[in-house]
Amino acid sequence: MVEFSVGQILWNLLLAARWTVVLSLIAFAGGGLVGLALLTARLRRWPGVPTAVSTYVHVFQGTPLLIQLFLAYFGLGLFGINVSAWFAASVALTLYASAYLTEIWRGCVDAIPRGQWEAADSLALSFGEKLRYVVAPQALRIAVAPTVGFLVQVIKGTALASIIGFIELTKTGTMITNATFRPFTVYACVALMYFALCWPVSACSKRLERRMRRDR
Repeated sequence: MVEFSVGQILWNLLLAARWTVVLSLIAFAGGGLVGLALLTARLRRWPGVPTAVSTYVHVFQGTPLLIQLFLAYFGLGLFGINVSAWFAASVALTLYASAYLTEIWRGCVDAIPRGQWEAADSLALSFGEKLRYVVAPQALRIAVAPTVGFLVQVIKGTALASIIGFIELTKTGTMITNATFRPFTVYACVALMYFALCWPVSACSKRLERRMRRDR
């Protein structure tokens, strides 16, 4: 058994929290880009595309993130492709985030009155111009709060990456527990770290939501 003070435990967890933050940002940014592309394709209503995007969203929303991580890490190995825990976690969380962000943003676009689209049509705007000048500015105001709120789910979801060997906050907590045999102290510190990461984001989301209501 290795002796660690609470200060040493917190310091080691703080170092590991860097990778939780980095993975969260990669998943959120990547998921945002993929989600935006999927939403745009869905709005264009090309033949078969809305159904394909809807299927994609249902698959990733309807299966556990843990299974998605397993498939990304071990599934590719069945085809002779060896991937790192970093790569597998980034891909799985990006796809997971993209499915949810696509659906969040679709709801925000659907909240825009149909008359706005018709007004844009009457001005002979192209599809891109409609999105840029008419729909996107209005949808963006609605989307900010739930999008920022979803970041909390992404941060907490990174904890599952520990199951495939990605060394982030939860994995580091497990390693310290195995060395010190102080699970309550260690996991209490892990919980404190997650709270410190998630609470400011949640507070920001609620503040943005209240501001949006006032602006309306």
